[in-house]
Amino acid sequence: MSAEVIALIVLVLVFLIATIRSINMGALALVAAFVVGTTVFGATVDDVLGGFPANLFVILVGVTYLFALAKTNGTVDWIVHRAVVAVRGRVALMPWVMFAVCAAITAIGAASPAAVAIVAPVAMGFAARYRINPVMMGMMVVQGATGGSFSPIGIFGAITNGVVDQSDLAGNPAVLFGGALGACALISLIGFVSLGGRELLRRDRESARGAVASLATAPAAPGGPAGTAGSGGGSGDAGTGGLLDDTALHLDAQRSLTLVGLLVLAIGALVFDLDIGFLALAVAVVLTLIFPSAARGAVDKISWGTVLLVGGIVTYVTLLQDQGTVKWLGDGVAQVGAPLLAALLICLIGAVVSAFASTTGILGALIPLAVPFLQTGQVSAVGLITALAIASSVVDCSPFSTNGALIVANSEVAIRDDVFKRLMTWGMTIMVAAPVLCWLVLVVPGGVS
Repeated sequence: MSAEVIALIVLVLVFLIATIRSINMGALALVAAFVVGTTVFGATVDDVLGGFPANLFVILVGVTYLFALAKTNGTVDWIVHRAVVAVRGRVALMPWVMFAVCAAITAIGAASPAAVAIVAPVAMGFAARYRINPVMMGMMVVQGATGGSFSPIGIFGAITNGVVDQSDLAGNPAVLFGGALGACALISLIGFVSLGGRELLRRDRESARGAVASLATAPAAPGGPAGTAGSGGGSGDAGTGGLLDDTALHLDAQRSLTLVGLLVLAIGALVFDLDIGFLALAVAVVLTLIFPSAARGAVDKISWGTVLLVGGIVTYVTLLQDQGTVKWLGDGVAQVGAPLLAALLICLIGAVVSAFASTTGILGALIPLAVPFLQTGQVSAVGLITALAIASSVVDCSPFSTNGALIVANSEVAIRDDVFKRLMTWGMTIMVAAPVLCWLVLVVPGGVS
């Protein structure tokens, strides 16, 4: 039995054992990486540790630490409050607002994890406060960031189009962007409908009817026409569908400075391309130095379990990549005689590996791997490249990817395990369904030339 086959079997066993036994999957994966790396591949301990995602570790720690401070001092509540006012209390619109915001940010060149790291804490806080399914909200955030990334100036789009140009293949940036954004919007719509969106729409309609009724029966304000709200909080509640039953949070010095810190984080990461993990840590440390009393317990709220879980899995998958297991799979696909079947297998490999590793890395590695196959002209290059790009990116909602991990880490502690399991279910479902559907829609119609 080859080393590659053994390594893949061990990966399956890691998932199986962690599922049926109460053990952190990341801890199990770290042990598996050490054993497989040193005994099967003959790697050194340093080689194994070289695959630990230090950058992802800093992102998760820095972002969750900063937003733990923001939650403690009420800044997140203030942002959520203002968001409700902005959409006039239509809670059902907020998931789509988050989708659009993330798509817009990544479409102009921001890294997908940076956009998710900034938007996810607010989105998940909004979901917790207004009883929105956190999995649905997380899916909307991640898919928005993914779809926007394939614009011609987005990171995923630039990588994919660059590899296509270098390989002298036929490409179409508009088809790539439109296809990716459409696929992400479709997945978001399915998630919205199946994870409580219809209930949110019903709640909004009932709130709107209640607001109209309360305005119609309200006594006339002094000096004003009948049917208008008085000088109290009635008009504000009506305008937001009755959702804002608490008084508006005021901006004290601590919240104001926290907002400035969040603005610095956004500008630094999105405009100046600074590392979002270290920047978030720096902002958190400054806030802690200025307001030490409010920082008590914030470190304990960092999602250490998620950090261990994702770090362990990514370390093991990186070991497989470094030892050539992914290339071994790609070479096996290249030897498949049926062109359409080979195209489907390439898309499946991209989706499976990307669910546990860097999408950027997969896009940069698998497209060149498929170049010899594409240059034969047996299938449409535009169709297969678009299908591979979509299949390799929409799985970023997996809790083992950076974006999925950020969603889990920013969920409420009490439901974090449930969010992880449900995101894993959605991620694994998309991992199988997306390649097949993309293949059917984008590759099969082109046929075999």
